[in-house]
Amino acid sequence: VQLQASGGGLVQTGGSLRLSCLVSSRTGLNYGMAWFRQAPGREREFVAIFSSRGVISYANSVKGRFTISRDNAKNTLYLQMNNMKSEDTAVYYCAAARNDGVYYRPGSYAFWGQGTLVTVSS
Repeated sequence: VQLQASGGGLVQTGGSLRLSCLVSSRTGLNYGMAWFRQAPGREREFVAIFSSRGVISYANSVKGRFTISRDNAKNTLYLQMNNMKSEDTAVYYCAAARNDGVYYRPGSYAFWGQGTLVTVSS
């Protein structure tokens, strides 16, 4: 399984970006998929999950501003980010879990994309 994240860039406070994660797998998008982020000097943190059973969950810091979605036909996971804040600045990673639960820790994910940098300027 290979994951390729894209869509990062520079955006002003209050702006929007959409991240994409293309999944290359013989079984398609048959995984629990999530977004994490890591800011400089900080640990990788959970952002959002779209489990294989359709359960969606968000970190409190992004709830109401970010939307996770998936297009199984395109084998792609998305993260729509609106009303962005400076504290959203980080490298964003997509991840895939082998099992069908809802997981919030990085260690629960077997596959990772390479990360895409998001910078929010004031």
